[in-house]
This record gives sequence, structure tokens and C-alpha cells, in this order.
Amino acid sequence: MAPAADREGYWGTPTSTLEWCEENYAVSYYIAEFWNTVSNLIFIVPPIYGAIQTYKDGLEKRYLAAYLCLTAVGLGSWCFHMTLKYEMQLLDELPMIYSCCVFVYCLYECFKYKNTVNYPLLFLLITYSFVVSIVYLNLKEPVFHQIMYGTLVSIIVLRSVYIVLWVYPWLRGLGYTSLTVFLMGFFLWNVDNIFCDKLRALREKMPPVVGAVTQFHAWWHILTGLGSYLHILLSLYTRTLFLKHRPKVKFVFGIWPILLVEPPKKL
Repeated sequence: MAPAADREGYWGTPTSTLEWCEENYAVSYYIAEFWNTVSNLIFIVPPIYGAIQTYKDGLEKRYLAAYLCLTAVGLGSWCFHMTLKYEMQLLDELPMIYSCCVFVYCLYECFKYKNTVNYPLLFLLITYSFVVSIVYLNLKEPVFHQIMYGTLVSIIVLRSVYIVLWVYPWLRGLGYTSLTVFLMGFFLWNVDNIFCDKLRALREKMPPVVGAVTQFHAWWHILTGLGSYLHILLSLYTRTLFLKHRPKVKFVFGIWPILLVEPPKKL
């Protein structure tokens, strides 16, 4: 039975195996979870800009793929939270696995010569993605997906810590910021799940705009979107340093970080 605060909307009865704490169709008749939907813009717009910049700089295509995979996660999550349909849920969850596999490949290939391909690692990651997809499509158990996703995130974190501790210590600020922001998002994701009833009761007593601040799953999107984006910057910064380029982090409007990469100096 749907919670009392939920309403009927354009997309009908939810068929997803997961529903989040945001009240359904409370803001818009056409969007099931409004704040959980629009918060995905952070997954979509900045990575598109990053992909364009990566292409202009002539950098390796795997980083173009990393940005576009992050955008795919945002688009899938947008469709999922907008409709709460099972098919759209898969568009959210499976790209999370695929994008992390791309991140792993990029991070573990930072210190290789240009235009080389690590076929064993590529095969391993493709196999992992394929097996997880097949098992999840048959099992339909969200916990399985969360464990498989968490495994990839753990591998990324360990590699990142190795880089900022022993290879390029001056990148600690970027690396630790990415990790901290991501962990903050994970913390709020758990708060949203554990204290959902209390959060919903609190929102009933608050003005709608103020209550929107307590949509912690939306904050999970914002913080993990930023953390993932910063991770790509860290990976790309590491790679371009190894290739003797001259990367620099700049801030658009003094707020949003982007990476500008100048070619190596000619001797």
C-alpha cells in the first residue's frame, strides 16, 4: 500500500523494485519524484561539458567515455525517478555498474604509454558487467546490485588513495575532496532510507520549499554526482601529468571546477 502522502500521477502505479522517501507526485503530476529527478542535472550537464572539453583537447577516448557514462547514469536516473517504472530503474542501475568499470579502467591505465590497450583488464571488466547484468535481471534483488556497485567503488577508492599518497601527493586535495563528498552523499542516502517515516512526518509540518531540503536522496544525487565528476578530474589530471601535459584546474564562475590541459612544452 502506498504511503498516505503519495498521490496518483501520469505514469500510473510504480512497478520498480525500489521506491524512495520522496512523496510521489507531490510537486508535479508528470514527475513521480520531482526533487529526486531534477537533482540528476548534476550528472548530465557538467559531464557533457567535460566530454566536449576532452574532445577539444584531443585526449584519450576513454576519458570521453567516462564523462558520457556519467551522463548516461544521470539520464537513466532521471527516467527512473520520473516514472518509477522497472524498465527505467534498470536504465539507472546498470549504467552505474558500466560507468564504474570505465572509471576503473581509466584509473588503472594512468601510467601506461599512450595508445596502448590493456586487453586482459578490458576483458575482465566487460565480463564483470555482463555477469552482473545477467544475474541482476534474473534475481531482481537491489541488494545484489548495491554490493556489486560498492565493490567497484571500493576498488576505485583504493587506487585513488594509492595515487595521492605515493605517486602525486599534491593531488591529495582533489582526491580527498572527491572521496569526502561521495561519502557524505552515501551517509545521506542511508539517513533517507532509515529515517524515512520521520522525514515524511517532518515535511508535513514544513513549507514545501523548506521541506525540499530534507529530500536526502536528491542530496545523494548532488553529492555523488559531484564526487564522481571530481574523480574523473583526478583520473584525467593523473593521466595528463604522466604524459607530460600541463593540466590546470579552473573554476567556472569561481564555483564549478573544470580541467584545462595544455600540451607538453616543446624542447
